[in-house]
Amino acid sequence: MLSRCIATDARTFADEYWGRKPMLSRADALPRDFSDLLSPETVDELIAERGVRAPFIRLAREGDVLPRDCYLGPAGFGAEMPDQVDSAKVLSQFSSGATIVLQGLHRLWPPLVDFVRQAVDDLGHPVQTNAYITPPGNRGFDHHYDVHDVFVLQVCGQKRWIVHEPVHDHPLPSQPWTQHRSAIADRITGEPVLDTVLSAGDALYLPRGWVHAAVALDTTSVHLTVGVSALTGVDVARAVVDQLAGVRTFRESLPLGSDPTDRDETIAAVTKVMAQMVESLRDDASTLSAGAAAQLSDRFAERTRPVPVRPLASLAAAEDASAATVRWRHGLIASVEHTGGRVVLRLPDKTMTFPQSCSDAVETLHRGQVAQAGTLPGLDRADAAVLIRRLLREAVVVPVDA
Repeated sequence: MLSRCIATDARTFADEYWGRKPMLSRADALPRDFSDLLSPETVDELIAERGVRAPFIRLAREGDVLPRDCYLGPAGFGAEMPDQVDSAKVLSQFSSGATIVLQGLHRLWPPLVDFVRQAVDDLGHPVQTNAYITPPGNRGFDHHYDVHDVFVLQVCGQKRWIVHEPVHDHPLPSQPWTQHRSAIADRITGEPVLDTVLSAGDALYLPRGWVHAAVALDTTSVHLTVGVSALTGVDVARAVVDQLAGVRTFRESLPLGSDPTDRDETIAAVTKVMAQMVESLRDDASTLSAGAAAQLSDRFAERTRPVPVRPLASLAAAEDASAATVRWRHGLIASVEHTGGRVVLRLPDKTMTFPQSCSDAVETLHRGQVAQAGTLPGLDRADAAVLIRRLLREAVVVPVDA
């Protein structure tokens, strides 16, 4: 995925651009265009025929998000839900200059489901994708910054992008651009870092915090925004603090009689606790680090999706488990532990246990090896089929042809 979005190698991008500065990549330096991911025909299909519902769509014009009743409505007998797209209303708003935003397309459109899954693998951070469709000569949003990194992939048409340096470096999700309106208004009076036009096949990387705005030129512009929600040092700190909740000292109440309005007294109390934390971090670093790492892994699992499961295909394979060819469900995070003479498979939403005899087979599948009942190590064909059947039903493995 990454190679499609940047005009350099992954190592150079990681060392010189990631989280540091924008990168403009022209179509002639990229391997291909982006029409396989989205097209104007796809946009029409999603709006008119795929039953898209809010909040997977919103409309904006000149910095204002439009009320939902401008483009939503019930879909008639058998589909009376009021949050579905009314394509005629969308046409009316679009012809009046509104930008269409199709959100969460990594949940709706198969090419982008696969693309985002690859992006998570390449980047190691949660990823999502939106599409922005802007009529000629219009813009959807004012100058702002995002609290996530973005790759802008121009699908068709042209859009002028104006980019300024951050007014707040590396903003967190709790630090949106609306907290810095006046600083942004002042910043955009100066010379931009980048003032360029993206044409079909061009790409632009913007780290979070970089101020930007974009306007479509003479034709309708369609672009994808691939958003990357980077894990940060603050995430690590929060995970470590959560581990400190297991230390008795930090669960104790602060002394009675302190005056929170006395700044010096409060600083002294905070300094004492911080010193205790530093000591605990030094003495119990290994234990605290392991717990924090596990928590970060769980948080990552909550914000990403493994490859989708095809229920009918999985159930059919489970019915004939002795002949099924399976593999680990790509992107499914789990750990394999050995305790009490059992094999324990810890998944984000459940824990599964197996006899110790299943150890080699579970480890083999967890490593991603494609297998059948007759090829799993440590089990005869009948026992291996039982294991495969259970893992298929629990959506841990999937049929390779599904």
